[in-house]
This record gives sequence, structure tokens and C-alpha cells, in this order.
Amino acid sequence: MAITTYDELQSAISDWLNRSDLTSAIKSFISLGEAQMQRSIRHRDMIERAQASIDSEYSATPADWIQSVSLILETTPATQLEYVTNEEMNRKKTLNVAAGKPQCFTHVGDEIQVYPTPSGIGYTGELVYYAKIPALSDTNTSNWLLAAHPDIYLYGSLMQSAPYLVDDQRLGVWAGLYQKAIDDLTISDQRTQGQSSVRMRAAPLQ
Repeated sequence: MAITTYDELQSAISDWLNRSDLTSAIKSFISLGEAQMQRSIRHRDMIERAQASIDSEYSATPADWIQSVSLILETTPATQLEYVTNEEMNRKKTLNVAAGKPQCFTHVGDEIQVYPTPSGIGYTGELVYYAKIPALSDTNTSNWLLAAHPDIYLYGSLMQSAPYLVDDQRLGVWAGLYQKAIDDLTISDQRTQGQSSVRMRAAPLQ
């Protein structure tokens, strides 16, 4: 059975569980599986770009932001801001509070913090970041992950079904298959990007 749409995924989960009475619960299994995927997967198909005016110390991240890759100011020449930890940012601010062209950035909650604070000049910044995997629904029936890797969606959703069905024995099976699919996706992504040394980057199951 092909799994290319939200409805087909729900049918496949029902078939694998051999249950026809879990219509509402299956939607929850998929949603919970997607929450796990957002934490576990970092893939080139998640990378997006967004532009914003950097004219104050803090700027909002895009609504679908998960993790930053880089932040560049569109100056001449372009200025790539260095990412620093919150602790390093605080240290820099105690040493010098003068405004100027930003040189580094960090994240505070859902906001980007830059240093130095822009000195009355608005800069255009380009943020390259990992975006959330678009959630499946009755109106958004597919996405890049389901289209290319339906096994991740299937096993991830089945893994979430085990506690609901009080089926601890199958939880180990689903979790193992899910992690194998995630690892394979990570290796494939690294090879495509031409990395000479392949290392596992998938986050552990949480």
C-alpha cells in the first residue's frame, strides 16, 4: 500500500495496528510523532532563508524556525555574524556597551539578539535556518518528508500508539525501526552534501 497522503498514512497505521476503532487517536499518534520528528531530524530539505530588518538589539525569528544555520548582514562586503552563547553575549555587553554594526548573535527564546546594537542604521539580515516540518492535516495532506520517507512517518506514529494501547512490547519494535529510518536519512543527507566523514547526528529518542 502506497503512503503518500495524510489519509493513506492513517489507513496504514490502522492496518498495522489491526484496529478500525482508532480514527481520532490515530490523528493524535501522527501529531505526537511529528513533535518527535521536529526534535530528531535536521535535513537539507528543512533549510529556509528569511530576510529581516536588523535595526534593534532583538528581532523575531520566523514562525517556523527551529534552529539557525547562519545570519549574514547584507553589507558591502557581506558580514557573517558569529554565533555565541548567551553567556558570551552577556560578557561582551559588560565589556563594551557602545552601539555599532552587529558582529555576533545569539538566541533568547524566540528572538535573535545581536551585538553591538545597531547605531541608528537599519541593516538587512538574511537568516538561514532549519524550518519546522509542515504538519499534516485534512487540508495539508502531504509534505516533503512523507513524500520521500513514509517509513519515518509510519514508524514514528506507531511508536506513539504503544503507550495508548498499553503495548510496551511493540514499543521497542516501533522505536527501533523509527531510529533506523532516522539514521539512514541522516547518512543519506550527509553523503549528498559531500561530507567525507559520516557521523550520526540524529538526536536520541526523547
